[in-house]
Amino acid sequence: MGDWDAGWWVLMVLMMVLFWGLLIAGAVWLLRSVSGGHHLHSRTPTEVLDHRLATGDISPEEYRQRRATLEGEGGPPEPPGSG
Repeated sequence: MGDWDAGWWVLMVLMMVLFWGLLIAGAVWLLRSVSGGHHLHSRTPTEVLDHRLATGDISPEEYRQRRATLEGEGGPPEPPGSG
């Protein structure tokens, strides 16, 4: 019986590491699935531009200029004061 007592602590340590590893991995997976952070990378540049206009980050004039640039219309914008 003395030989069995020496080996159980190794098994208990391994089980504890496995338990905490699974618990942490589950928490990370849950937070990622709830936060939905992955959908931000799948938005098109036009959708990002639309969102920035809707939140007021850019003016309607800047929106039209950037939209035209994205769609390939016109050349680069003129520098300020050249008109």
